[in-house]
Amino acid sequence: MKATLTQIGSFNRPVQLLLVNQLTINIGFYMLMPYLAGYLSNELALAAWTVGLILGMRNLSQQGMFLLGGSLADRIGYKPMILAGLGLRVIGFAMLGLVESLPALLVASALTGLAGALFNPAVRAYLAAEAGERKVEAFALLNVFYQAGILLGPLIGLALLGFAFRWVCLVAAVLFLFLLIAQARALPARRGDRDTSRPQQSMLADWRQIVRHRPFLLFSLAMIGSYVLNFQVYLGLPIEVRRVTGGETGVAILFAVSGLLTVAGQVRLTAWAKTRWTSAQAISRGLLLMACAFVPLALAAGSASSEPPRGWWAYTLALLPVLTSTVLLTVATMLVYPFEMATIVDLAGEHTVGTYYGFYNTLAGIGIAAGNLLTGLALDFGNSHNIPALPWIALTVTGLFCATAITALDRRGHLHTGKHAATSSRAATGTRR
Repeated sequence: MKATLTQIGSFNRPVQLLLVNQLTINIGFYMLMPYLAGYLSNELALAAWTVGLILGMRNLSQQGMFLLGGSLADRIGYKPMILAGLGLRVIGFAMLGLVESLPALLVASALTGLAGALFNPAVRAYLAAEAGERKVEAFALLNVFYQAGILLGPLIGLALLGFAFRWVCLVAAVLFLFLLIAQARALPARRGDRDTSRPQQSMLADWRQIVRHRPFLLFSLAMIGSYVLNFQVYLGLPIEVRRVTGGETGVAILFAVSGLLTVAGQVRLTAWAKTRWTSAQAISRGLLLMACAFVPLALAAGSASSEPPRGWWAYTLALLPVLTSTVLLTVATMLVYPFEMATIVDLAGEHTVGTYYGFYNTLAGIGIAAGNLLTGLALDFGNSHNIPALPWIALTVTGLFCATAITALDRRGHLHTGKHAATSSRAATGTRR
């Protein structure tokens, strides 16, 4: 933890504000979202398909608008888009607590998703611009604050549920309002470093340029599988926990372990990897570890008893394969994320970085949606045909494919930016550990 605090203090004020921004955003989001489905189905007595529609609207509006949000950030500036996103979250969360009709709830859900599409690319592009050559370290810290928000948010929301879900929504809205005011006053204006030697081209021209940028496009496609694997913390692993333990307690344990591991170890792991590997090597090794994360589940598939475990020892043994997979997946994500984010900036050439992040997130969102569908089908098929290891084997193969693809791109020189090589990073990190 000392290394993390030292690292935070070594960055300038805008970077520190952006880290606090990410922490507060995640606290506000996760104090509400985990309990929204229960509120809609129980208190408002909405049908299951209606609940799914409302939740899907948020994801659709966010993933579908990432590219536009990133492009606007490059043109208007990062700070205005961050403030606009925070403002929409204030309105959306307040509406979720105050309205009850389906059209109004859909609008509220769409606004919360659009908010994320506006501020997420802007925050990452702003952070990359301010961090300069220290992008890897900055994104490592961003992941620490991101996970800390995921840890704290549900606990705060659970405490407020003792009053009413409406209070959860309103407190989250007020939290975003305070953040909006603070960022408006304290966050310096920042704009991307566009190429001033040529006239500014249209958004469509920027998008066409990205699609024609073969190294970036291949990198984006190769990384889609990593998002499918990482999302199993929310899909496959909780399903497996409920199957082997018969309850929800193990799910909370998995999230706590994942969050605490990231908060405690992200900075040191990133510093260790940066002194030894290039960005591409760190990413490919992390993807390989992601693939290995599902091996314990494949080996333990079908071995669980049909009866819930009795006693703490039996419970621990039942949970051990899923817990092992969670730890490996978390460490792999910690290894990949900072170098992945820095690589996007390097491939973008530090011009229209927001647009590149927006495009990248859009592809990732499409991949997650398709991957979740295929994972769900594999889970159902495996259970119905007595092949319980099928989904875990498929996810392992996906990770191996992604790692191989990144290694191939690196060997062909597509990812050689030279900015995060081990030879130059030892001096950069040695004094900050």
